[in-house]
Amino acid sequence: MNKKILILPLLLLIGLTSNAQEDHEDYNSEFVWGINKNTSGGLIGGFTFRKSRKIGDNLFESVGLEVMNVKHNQETQLRTSAGSSFIFGKVNYLYALRFQYGRELILFRKAPQQGVEIKAITAIGPSLGILAPYYIEYSPDRGSTIGGNTERVPYDPSIHSIEGIIGTGYLFQGIQESNIRIGANLKAGISFEMGTLKSSVTGVEIGALLDAYTQKIDLMAGVENKAIFPTAYITIFYGTRR
Repeated sequence: MNKKILILPLLLLIGLTSNAQEDHEDYNSEFVWGINKNTSGGLIGGFTFRKSRKIGDNLFESVGLEVMNVKHNQETQLRTSAGSSFIFGKVNYLYALRFQYGRELILFRKAPQQGVEIKAITAIGPSLGILAPYYIEYSPDRGSTIGGNTERVPYDPSIHSIEGIIGTGYLFQGIQESNIRIGANLKAGISFEMGTLKSSVTGVEIGALLDAYTQKIDLMAGVENKAIFPTAYITIFYGTRR
């Protein structure tokens, strides 16, 4: 009799545990987009897009795209005589388009409408670097905006004095003069996915990424420029699944 009393609760506990393991959200595909912050970018590093499909019980394959503004780690903003700001010594912008193919492994599944799903994420792919000149608004009259001429030109620290810089150029000015740089990228991260609806997802991804090009990227004058950009990142993402 005592044995039966002990066995019955044990069987009930096993049954509840089994049901809890099966009672999770199942889906076959997912699309997410996110806003990225990283150690090689500004306040907003860029944007990410990823499409995933199920290829195993806990395994997904993915294709993705990252659009990033990559900065040199020694960039410093200075104030101009007109009250605006510019980046001293900067000669080029680097806009990185990172194409990625990867795998997502579910480490911990989320129960319906509660909890957090944890994934390990890896991806690799080619990078396309768009190197665009950094434009400034310059006054040959050494900063005088009264009766003086100003022009927007690519910044050359060897000929443009700090006193003559009024501000920066227009957004994306000089993009038509860009040069292309070819490279590759590799990343690894962990994502924490949440959401109260089965068809939607919200979460955070953290990890590290390595972006490497076939030649040095000239971002600034007077300092060492590199071809390899290691970064740590965090991405807040949103998306849908089905």
